[in-house]
Amino acid sequence: MTVTFCGHREVYERAEVREWPRGCVDALISDGANLFYLGGYGEFDRMAASVVREAKLRCPHIRAVLVLSYPDRVPDCDGYDYTLYPPLENVPRRYAILRRNEWMVRESDVVAAYVRVGFGGAAAMLEYAARHRKRILRFSPAG
Repeated sequence: MTVTFCGHREVYERAEVREWPRGCVDALISDGANLFYLGGYGEFDRMAASVVREAKLRCPHIRAVLVLSYPDRVPDCDGYDYTLYPPLENVPRRYAILRRNEWMVRESDVVAAYVRVGFGGAAAMLEYAARHRKRILRFSPAG
């Protein structure tokens, strides 16, 4: 099972959000998840990647994959099993992240989403996942 993460660049409920991906990842691994696509941009992506790296210590069979938006701009890849560049070579740079996100959704079975507002890239990715009838696990703040 393949999982992708979707979330805002900035995280506002840090304490709550920090624990949420951990519960998602553990439950998904129990359900058979073994491949985790990560975007590598923003605070939520860093949190999700950290949780997957922690899970790899207990479950070494899982893979953390950094999915790139630009072939010539590779961020820090430390802690990922490998990087992947989807077929985006004919996509204008200004749409690369959007198209990369759409590819991640299409190639995944589950989308774990931290989306608090209805606009921006994370909201567009979540909407795309819903249109493609993906299983969505969505952060909901306590209270």
